[in-house]
Amino acid sequence: MSVVSMKDLLEAGVHFGHRTRRWNPKMRPYIFTERSGIHIIDLQQTLQNLNEYAAMVRDIVAKGGTILFVGTKRQAQATVRQEADRCRMPYINQRWLGGTLTNWVTIKQRIDYLLQMERRVDAGEFRTLSKKEQLDIEREIEKLNKRIGGLKTLRRLPDMLFVVDINTEDLAVMEANKLRIPIIAMVDTNSNPDLVEYVIPSNDDAIRAVKLIVSVIANAVEEGMRIREVDMADTGQVSKAELAEMEQYLGPSTLAKLKATVEDFDSYEEDDSGELENA
Repeated sequence: MSVVSMKDLLEAGVHFGHRTRRWNPKMRPYIFTERSGIHIIDLQQTLQNLNEYAAMVRDIVAKGGTILFVGTKRQAQATVRQEADRCRMPYINQRWLGGTLTNWVTIKQRIDYLLQMERRVDAGEFRTLSKKEQLDIEREIEKLNKRIGGLKTLRRLPDMLFVVDINTEDLAVMEANKLRIPIIAMVDTNSNPDLVEYVIPSNDDAIRAVKLIVSVIANAVEEGMRIREVDMADTGQVSKAELAEMEQYLGPSTLAKLKATVEDFDSYEEDDSGELENA
């Protein structure tokens, strides 16, 4: 699956690494040459890996998997939020909270609390409170949204992480590795590629480079979503629990078809059960 060209990578400056004195020797296999004291990344490997891993992301999502986008550095924050929102995947673009993965039960409780508070606000349950109390609640919700708002669609541990900079996101990488959650990452010449399973050798500091790579992964997610919707609409093989989990991802027409299928299946089970009892 061809998703990006060599020209795209060059124009975005993906090939520019760090100054040679800042390099990590383990990145040697991914370095093409050195110019004016700066390492130049081998874009042939970048192109090959990016296309291969984008196809992998597409397949994971098509099978119902979730990709967690992670990028908290200034150059990545806006792009990570925009692209993750576009492809309807969870993300973290502020500080990584320790235990986000390894203490998932607690994090999920906070997410559920945030969702509950937002529902109560929408329902007008706090209108009778004083202005100060309402303001306190608004501030609490705002604070929670800043910390974990990007995780509101995450109902279980992700199937894979996509990370912009593994040096900045060292804690996220450590937690994912501890739980054996695979990682696709943009890895610059000052990083240790051994820490992640799927390396995209790339400039992870230039905004244009970050935008390009992140958008490619988001496009792959969207393609996987489309495949997933078609497969589910065709087969109708989905339980109520799965349907509830997927409501945040699927389009309204697909959801309507799936709900009808689930209701028909439930009716069939009830009828079948009654016949057995009467037999």
